[in-house]
Amino acid sequence: MWKLAACLLLGASTLLATIPTITAAVSQQQGGGSMRRAKCLNRDRIQVYDGHDKALHQQLTALRNEMRTRASTQSTELDAYLVTSYDEHMSDQLMESDERLKFLTGFSGSTGEAVITLKSAALWVDARFYEQADHELNCDWRIFRRGEHPTISEWISSELAPESRVGADPQLVPHSLWVNLERQLNSEFIKLIKIHRNLVDLVWGSRRPAPKSNSIKIQPVRFAGEHWESKVNKLRSNLTAMRCEAVIVTSLTEVAYILNLRGSDIPYTPVFKAYLLVSNREIILYTNKTHKNMGLMNHLKSHSCHNEYCVQIKEYQDVLRDLRTLSQHWKRILVPSAVVFDMGASEAIHSVVPRELILDRPSPIIFLRAQKNEIEKQGMKKAHIRDGVAMCEVLSYLEERFIAGDHFTELSLAREVDRRRKIQDLSEGPSFRTIVAFGSHSASPHYTPTNRTDFEITEYGTLLIDSGGQYHDGTTDVSRTIHLGEPSPEQVRAYTNVLIGMIRLSVLTFPENLKPAELDALARGPVWGDMNDYPHGTGHGIGSYLSVHESPISVAYTTKQRYSFKDGYFFSNEPGYYKRGEFGIRLENVLEVQDTGNVHPSGNKFLSFQDITLVPFEPKMIDRSLLSAPEIKWINEYNARIRQLVGDELKRKQKMEAFYWMMNKTRNIPDSDHYGSAAPVALNCRIATLILSAIVANLLMLG
Repeated sequence: MWKLAACLLLGASTLLATIPTITAAVSQQQGGGSMRRAKCLNRDRIQVYDGHDKALHQQLTALRNEMRTRASTQSTELDAYLVTSYDEHMSDQLMESDERLKFLTGFSGSTGEAVITLKSAALWVDARFYEQADHELNCDWRIFRRGEHPTISEWISSELAPESRVGADPQLVPHSLWVNLERQLNSEFIKLIKIHRNLVDLVWGSRRPAPKSNSIKIQPVRFAGEHWESKVNKLRSNLTAMRCEAVIVTSLTEVAYILNLRGSDIPYTPVFKAYLLVSNREIILYTNKTHKNMGLMNHLKSHSCHNEYCVQIKEYQDVLRDLRTLSQHWKRILVPSAVVFDMGASEAIHSVVPRELILDRPSPIIFLRAQKNEIEKQGMKKAHIRDGVAMCEVLSYLEERFIAGDHFTELSLAREVDRRRKIQDLSEGPSFRTIVAFGSHSASPHYTPTNRTDFEITEYGTLLIDSGGQYHDGTTDVSRTIHLGEPSPEQVRAYTNVLIGMIRLSVLTFPENLKPAELDALARGPVWGDMNDYPHGTGHGIGSYLSVHESPISVAYTTKQRYSFKDGYFFSNEPGYYKRGEFGIRLENVLEVQDTGNVHPSGNKFLSFQDITLVPFEPKMIDRSLLSAPEIKWINEYNARIRQLVGDELKRKQKMEAFYWMMNKTRNIPDSDHYGSAAPVALNCRIATLILSAIVANLLMLG
């Protein structure tokens, strides 16, 4: 007992003493204000641009010309122009014709906002894209972090005089962002103006790729698990409970889910461009009418609409006109608001409905979609077994050919990962652009290889692979970090701590009213113990043959979401460790939320998690001396499931090279007596440290 008490005192004093250090480390990693860009230190001199940077400079100049000459119907010039990373539906992924921010700035990250004045330009990005933006943007641009100062409105106010005009395309700005920005700018007597002819499109001109309008596919009930009429009935019940007569569905993944339809208009996400209007008596799908065919008409019962369970199909561009007209007959309409990864409806949608009729709430479809039915649950598990086969095939092939002397680069390995997934049963390709990051590139959390950055893979660095697949019966997302040579002790320790954090979250049993953000300290605790942190969330919801980022689950202590886990939710568990300029570690599994059948004293259900990703870890990067007996037990049980489920599929497909590789990587870790009599005390010390880590997390959040 005295040893445990000493351990607690020592752990408490050590952890409390390191709070300033942790805070300083995180602050240093995340920074604040504008990035000091090494390649732009001579900003005061006349910039000379070559190649790609010159083209970006010319596009920025052309946009400023449009601001002066064609900004509005009144021919009043704009003093600034806002460009977002969204399409009309606030999509997570964009078709090429909607990548306006990338065209203008060169930034290829998934989220960001740019503001251009007649003399300056600035881009706001998440911390995870900070270094990427610095690499991709030329020196016309300043770069800021979202959530830090200056904000967009603060920067605009510092750049512009009162009575200035800031323009934006209301179809591409979330209503929540528009309202906040308009209010903040109005306080500085600056006007936010709706510009309905997108200025970036005018600059892009004939070079802009044609929008895609591919065929719509029906998602069979054997994969969906429920008829679309049943889903619409549930949606209408939700509307009745909210005293609404209609809802405008703007999210592409929600349209696809509720109607059991899929598409291929957007890369990596199986959706099609459409709006859906659902009232108590009508269902109207607004999409490109070239989609119409006999199969779709039969599926949606569109031939003759004489009841409330048939879908009228109208042209995509008619939605704003119809909303303006139909809303005159309603007393209340639900217009979706922002929630976690869903940004809600655009300002354009909001502006055509009288304000007094709008109920601004999250779409009920988000919560229907997140809670998978039994068919979807089984489909997700089967998809992850086939995905485990694909990853075992590519990793075994990589090791075998590397030893034989073959050369791989980040891009060539990414192509091999995609190829191995594509040949699996029911595969529809990757669920996001495959990340293969070697050496110092792995220290950038969301680095993606390009022709200009493509490293050759050697035995002298960590190799991080973050990838996922779309299958008719599920969506996958997995990260593994390997080393083709001998990892350093520092890399082994970092890998082991990331793995421990992952296990701690995976084994948790908890009451259902616990908020996801409150779990984040479990995964981050071991990384915090090494005075480090990672700039991305620990977890995000994941769809069933839909988006790889799905609301309402987000595990991140920096965000305070009020939505709790429910039985049937699926989400990622992905702690990491990044040492800038040297190496990075990330491990990621998808977890299923399960009902334990037990009840908390408060009456809430006890829930638990089950890993459905089945890909081996790297044994040579695991320091067994850092693991507790329960953690070794978890790894052994996890490996046994891989051997059984993935092993059977590998043998069925006669992929014996991958099978033997998998068997070697999943060998049992002996739970020896090397802990000796100190084992219980050591384990109790680890538990005490975990509790103290959670306390530190709360202190940091309060700070």
